[in-house]
Amino acid sequence: MQNISNLLNNLQLYIVIGLVILVIILLIMNVIIFKSLNRLERKYKKLVRGSSGKNLEDLIVKYFDKVNDAQKESENVKKMYDNLNSKIKRCIQKISIVRYRAFEDVGSDLSFSIALLDANNDGVIITGIYGRDESTTYAKPIDSGMSRYELSQEEKQVLNECINKGI
Repeated sequence: MQNISNLLNNLQLYIVIGLVILVIILLIMNVIIFKSLNRLERKYKKLVRGSSGKNLEDLIVKYFDKVNDAQKESENVKKMYDNLNSKIKRCIQKISIVRYRAFEDVGSDLSFSIALLDANNDGVIITGIYGRDESTTYAKPIDSGMSRYELSQEEKQVLNECINKGI
């Protein structure tokens, strides 16, 4: 026991210096921890700011509900878009017209053929033949780009132009 006491007395200066260094290291670590804690506290206050005393969990649940509502609304808008898109495909989207002289004895290009088609190439060709004594207008239905009636050269031309138009 005496030996240990003598040894401690001899090393007392070194022990004190070691403890002082340890205290300084602990103080530095303490300052770093307080700075980190302050940063964390500022971030926390930013996170819960404006919550007016409400529970943060309630706020998060409310935001998730809003996200779910937005998702449902988005799905409804997509359904409406698909519905409108299918209706639009049945609307007239391609138009082509050809004017020509049906008879040699008539002066100008007063006869015409006009094709009106939807996205599926369904529609009608309307032809007006102008003559000196009479004028005739008639229509031929078009299904999938084809007519079940015989088409004149001008009607075939206007149909091909109309089919080849981009939407």
